[in-house]
Amino acid sequence: MKKIFLISVVIVTVLSFQSCKKFLDLKPESQGVAVENASSDSVLYKTADDVEAALAGAYSDFKNEYYQLDYFVNGDAQSDDAYAGGDNPANFQIDEFKLDALNTNVSRDWAYLYSSIGKTNLVINHVNSCPDSALTPARKKEIISEASFIRAFMYFQLVQLWGDVPLQLQEITSISASNLAAIYLILFPPRATMAKVYAQIITDLEAALAHAPVTAVNKGYVTKGAVNSMLAYVYATQEPHDWNKVSQYCDGVISGGYSLMPKYDDLWNNQNKNCAESIFEINYSGGASDGNWGVTIFRGLDWKKFNLPANDLVFAFDGQNDTVRKKASIIFLDVTGKWSDPNYPQTHYPFINKYRNFASGSDQNYIFLRLADIILLKAEALNELGDLQGAAALVNQIRTRVKLPNTTANTQDVMRQAIALERRLELSFEAHRWFDLKRTGTAIEVMNNAVGPTGEKIGYHLTQSKLVWPIPQAEMDKNSKLVQNPGY
Repeated sequence: MKKIFLISVVIVTVLSFQSCKKFLDLKPESQGVAVENASSDSVLYKTADDVEAALAGAYSDFKNEYYQLDYFVNGDAQSDDAYAGGDNPANFQIDEFKLDALNTNVSRDWAYLYSSIGKTNLVINHVNSCPDSALTPARKKEIISEASFIRAFMYFQLVQLWGDVPLQLQEITSISASNLAAIYLILFPPRATMAKVYAQIITDLEAALAHAPVTAVNKGYVTKGAVNSMLAYVYATQEPHDWNKVSQYCDGVISGGYSLMPKYDDLWNNQNKNCAESIFEINYSGGASDGNWGVTIFRGLDWKKFNLPANDLVFAFDGQNDTVRKKASIIFLDVTGKWSDPNYPQTHYPFINKYRNFASGSDQNYIFLRLADIILLKAEALNELGDLQGAAALVNQIRTRVKLPNTTANTQDVMRQAIALERRLELSFEAHRWFDLKRTGTAIEVMNNAVGPTGEKIGYHLTQSKLVWPIPQAEMDKNSKLVQNPGY
C-alpha cells in the first residue's frame, strides 16, 4: 500500500506541474532524480549551449556547502588533525563520534551529493541525443568524460562516508501505467554494496580517462591527471587494495607534466593559483557572485571558527621538527577577550593557515588533488609491493622540500608508519586525514590514542560501527528499501 501511495504522489505531482515546469525534482529530493513530463519533447538538450550549461551546473556543485565547508569538516574535524571548533552541535557530534540519523550535516551532505549525481546523470544520458552540429562528436565524448568524473567523485564521497549506498545512474523520462514499477525502483532504490559502488566508480573513471583532455584552461576542469589520481585513490581504498593498480595510476600522474613547487609555502600564499603541482583545484574569482565564503568559517577573529587545529597534530609537527609545514599550515594568534577554548590559551590560539584570503567575497582557491599527495600514495604502493628503497626515495623527495632529513625507515612496517606520518604533515587540513585512517585500517587505534593539550588521551572511544555514518532519518522515512547502518 505504501508503494502504491508513493507512486500516486509522484504522478499527481508531475501532472500538477506539467504546464509550468518541464523538469522537476521529486521526493526524495536528496537523490536528485529529474523527471521529464510524458508530453514533453524527447530531446533534452537542443543546442550545444544547453549541454555546456548543464555540465557547468554539475561543475558548480564543487562550490556548494558540501565542498566549501563540510568536505573539510568530514576529512579533518573527524580525524586527529582538528577539533570541531565553533559552536555547532552537529559538528560536535561528528568530531566526537556521537552522530545520529537526525544530524543536520548528515542529511544535507547526502542531499548535496545525490543532487550532484542527478545533474551528471542527465548530462551522461542525454548529451549524445543533442542535434546541434556545433557540438562535435569529440566534444560530446569529452563532456561525458567530465560528467563521469564528477559522478565518480560524488560517489567516492558517499561510499566512504556511508558504506553501502543507493546507485542511481538514470532519471525518469516518462510516466505511464506501464512503467510504474520501474519508476519506483529509480526513485526509491535499495542500498548497493560497497563493491558495486566501487565498481561503478571505476567504470566511470575509466570512461573519463579515455576522453579526458591532458590540460584545461585551469585546474578546475577534469583532465587525465585528475582521473588518474582518483583511480589511484579508489584502488588504494576499496577492499582488497590493488597496489599494482595504485602504482600504475600514480605513474600516470607523475609522468603527466606536473612538478612540485620549489617551496611548500608557494602552494598557500595565493600567488600561484593553478600551479604546476596542482592537479584538481576549485577556482574562485571572488565577489558576491563567485566568492568562497567557506574559508571564512576556518579563519578570522569575528567569531569562533570551525576546524580548530588539534594538539595531537601540533605535537606531530614538533616531534619531527617540521617547522616549514607547521608554519604554513597553522598560525597562532592572540584572541584575548574574544573567546576561550579548553585546548589552548587565548594568547596562543591556532587557526588553519593554508587558506589565507578569508575576507568577504574571497577568491581563495581550494586544492583537492596535488602531486605531493600522489607521490606519497605511490610510495605507499611501492612499500606494500616490497620495494622499500623505491618508497624511501619518494618519501625523501617530499621531505627534502621542507628541509627535513631522509627517512630512516628500514622495514616495511616502519616505512608504512613513516608514510602515514608524512601524509599527515604534508596534507594537513586538505580533508584527507580521516579517510587515510579509514583506508589503512588504523582509524580506531589512532583516534582512541589521540591526545589533548597535556598529552592525556582525549577519550574518543571510536568503535567499528562509527566508522560509517547513519543513513539520514528523512531518507529512511521516504524509502522503505533503505536499511540503517548497524549501531544507529
